[in-house]
Amino acid sequence: IETAAMSNCNGCTSGPGYATPLDAMKGPREKLLYIPCIYTGTEIKKPDYLATVDCDPASTNYGKVIHRLAMPYTNDELHHSGWNACSSCFGDSSKSRNKLVLPSLSSSRVYIIDTGTDPQAPRVFKVVEPEMIKAKAKLSYPHTSHCLANGQVMISAMGDEDGNAKGSFLLLDGKTFDVTGTWEKEGCSPPFGYDFWYQPRHNVMISSEWGVPNLFSKGFNPQHVAEGKYGHTLHVWDWKEHTPLQDIDLGEEGMIPLELRFLHNPDATEGYVACALSGNIMRFYKNKSGTWSAMKVIDIPAKKVEGWALPEMPALIKDLIISLDDRYLYITCWIHGDVRQYDITDTANPKLVGQLFLGGSICNDGSVKVTEDKELKSQPDPLYINGKRVEGGPQMLQLSLDGKRLYVTTSLFSSWDNQFYPKMAKNGSFLVMMDVDTEKGGLTLNKNFYVDFGTEPDGPSLAHEIRYPGGDCSSDIWV
Repeated sequence: IETAAMSNCNGCTSGPGYATPLDAMKGPREKLLYIPCIYTGTEIKKPDYLATVDCDPASTNYGKVIHRLAMPYTNDELHHSGWNACSSCFGDSSKSRNKLVLPSLSSSRVYIIDTGTDPQAPRVFKVVEPEMIKAKAKLSYPHTSHCLANGQVMISAMGDEDGNAKGSFLLLDGKTFDVTGTWEKEGCSPPFGYDFWYQPRHNVMISSEWGVPNLFSKGFNPQHVAEGKYGHTLHVWDWKEHTPLQDIDLGEEGMIPLELRFLHNPDATEGYVACALSGNIMRFYKNKSGTWSAMKVIDIPAKKVEGWALPEMPALIKDLIISLDDRYLYITCWIHGDVRQYDITDTANPKLVGQLFLGGSICNDGSVKVTEDKELKSQPDPLYINGKRVEGGPQMLQLSLDGKRLYVTTSLFSSWDNQFYPKMAKNGSFLVMMDVDTEKGGLTLNKNFYVDFGTEPDGPSLAHEIRYPGGDCSSDIWV
């Protein structure tokens, strides 16, 4: 339980989390992982479940799923998760990080999971039904959840009650987890929603966009991009007033801006967003005038191909994570198949220092032929683990607090998995770990740790986002 774990971290004795990001880097090594595993959209008509994975090298169960918490309903599509309390509540002894907030995309249900009573065997604490969310907030497709310093839980939403595009932010009471309404003032909802991150010292929040839920939930259609059904804008908010300050239109270079992260330093006025379809990373930053801008700092060119759905294959950058010392940026290219590590000491000029292929769509044993590649001289080898080919590509990331271990899963969203990697839904996804060189940069696959979700008791499942019981590099915000 967190109280015991935090006793090792330089005086973190009051409230959840750590006083600073650098204090967090000195915290204990992760021993458990919580990962949503999906049956929704597959041939297996079972509920999605939360897997607890043992990642303690000293344990006899190292690299094994030690508990599976099945949800009470089917067809949820569990996706991302967050906490009831994190480092934003540090210093408040009345708060404890003991509930995992687990929204569902397809059903719009939100599960509150008790991880404090028995961290190795979480249990359902409460179910926030979609009817209540629609009645009190008129929203659907809840996505990113963050705890707030005032004790509330805030969840971004991507749809109105009918699944049409609408960006909004659902609020839950931090004790009862009842729906209390929406965060933004009435009439201030952006056209699309997805991720968000706040930086209270600068009175700012920035949110990003995916697309129309009723459309992207059925798979990706390039025509919908041309029709304006996907986003390309960052929204800058006044944190105290809950009102929009500015829109940053990223244009063609910033199509489908998804995962968004400020630097961890709470004094920082900059961060990055992964523009999935364009294959770019944009740096957003505050100007001296007080306005905000964005600039492209990483450009991963599309590859010209034969034997694929389109003549040009985008990287499809899906996840982005920053080390707690703000030195390294990591991204996943779900379609191309590589994980990349960038040195961001100079935040405006990231330097590629590590790269590793973990599957993807251009492996040399597949049906796709790359005819023009501005980066690679040859197509990469497929990845086999314990004799089994890894289907899919690197998707969600989680970095250890000390920055030395990078965990990766391979499933994006069941309908997109079925479209781009149909074998993955049948064979199951993977969790793998890379060892990170934190001095010079570099990524190495750790062959001693992996989980093959194709061997699950109820059949192959699709594993998605990764959380640690004590907080991590994408859940905690410092105020």
